[in-house]
Order: sequence, then structure tokens, then C-alpha cells
Amino acid sequence: VLRVSGVGKQVATFIDFLYQQGGLSFANVHLIGHSLGAHVSGIAGKNVRYGRIQQITGLDPALPMFSYDSPADRLNQNDAYYVESIQTCGGLLGFLKPIGKSAFYPNGGKSQPGCGLDLAGSCAHSRSWIYYAEAIEKNNFPSYKCGDYESAVGKSCGKTYSSVRMAASTNYVNADGEFYVPVNKKAPHGKGK
Repeated sequence: VLRVSGVGKQVATFIDFLYQQGGLSFANVHLIGHSLGAHVSGIAGKNVRYGRIQQITGLDPALPMFSYDSPADRLNQNDAYYVESIQTCGGLLGFLKPIGKSAFYPNGGKSQPGCGLDLAGSCAHSRSWIYYAEAIEKNNFPSYKCGDYESAVGKSCGKTYSSVRMAASTNYVNADGEFYVPVNKKAPHGKGK
């Protein structure tokens, strides 16, 4: 936790180097981080000097030692043009409240099916990157648009899927708000085709 800021600043310095020396286009930069790595990505986004990061995906951004009320010290929606989060262990190891432009709540964002009695939350916390990898490969995580994060956590967001799929490459264009994502307890975890 103590090194998150320093590591994030080093990542920003490296991105700036790639821009200056290698012709990197900021429009092609998508940072993805799990847990503490989500906050490293946010700090990097805050500290690049020659442009703005296109997209950051936070995979269950770490909650312990971070505060919702201190967005300068963690990932937040202003760290890139588009910031999304996939929240799978909310309130324990990860944030429950949304911290990006879009927040996806698989199984309501707290516990995850197939994790059994997950008292420490490590199984649910890890599901964020497992779901993300599957979503990238299969684009099979449809979502329900919710009015607020409480509805997403309560799994009460209507009966019709939205046009937004979790981790879809087009989310930076059309995703905004909170989304409930139903999941299966075994792979394939996504309920879409």
C-alpha cells in the first residue's frame, strides 16, 4: 500500500518516455490493474505529463487502507478519459461504491458463486480478473443497467439486458453508470453467448 503512489508515478514516467521516444499514442493506452494495481493505474493516469490515458480498468480496486473520500490517493473517474471497475468483493477487499464512470457488479459485487464460505474474500476478489479474462475472450457478460449502485448490489435492475457488456471494447463510448452482471458459479462464468 505504501508503494502504490511511487509505482504509479514510475508507470507514468515510463508512459511519458514511450510517448517522447517511441511515438506512443495516448489514444491506444489502456491500463488494467487488479486490487492495488487498480490504484497504481489511477496514480499513473494522474501523473502522465504529455497526454491523457484513454482507458483504465480497475479489477476489484483494493479497499483496505484507501478511502472513498480521498480520490487523489486512489483510482477515480478522472484518471483517464474512461474509467471502469469490476467489483467482486465489495466492502471487504474491494470498493463497493462506484469509483469510475462505469461500475460492473458481478453477482451484486460482494460474494461470488462457487466461492463457498469465503470469509477472507480472496476467492471473490480474484474473480474480477477471472471474469475479465473470460469477457475479453468470449464477450459473454451481459449486464442490466441500474439506477444506482445500491440497486446493482441488490440485484434489482430490471428484467431486460442493456446493450452494455462487461469489459466490452466499446464501453468507453456507451457505458456510463452502474451495471448488475449475473454470473455462473463455474466457467464459463458469463451468462451470454
